[in-house]
Amino acid sequence: MKTAYTKGLWAERACTLILWLKGYIILGRRVKTPLGEIDIVARKGSTLAIVEVKYRPQLIHDPIVLFEQRMRLERAAKYFAKKFNEPLNIRFDLMLVIRGRLPYHLKGAWRPER
Repeated sequence: MKTAYTKGLWAERACTLILWLKGYIILGRRVKTPLGEIDIVARKGSTLAIVEVKYRPQLIHDPIVLFEQRMRLERAAKYFAKKFNEPLNIRFDLMLVIRGRLPYHLKGAWRPER
């Protein structure tokens, strides 16, 4: 029996592979910053995709990425983006993994709060 942690790791690997097949350059998985952890950081052209991965055993109707999580990801993304000496468009994506299905990639799942 897999634990929630193990299922989450598997989901992140599956999402990383899907992004790579879509032409993204994977810059990191489980990227830790002083402001929070980012599941996947990927780049395609001038877009820096900050990807939150959610695994669910079945499709349920819940708020997938809560407000507090979005704020944490936005702060971590700004911190991470400072490493680049070029302007990048930061986009917040969600990849939903439902047991038995391919990961679903929602680009621009939310817009950052100002």
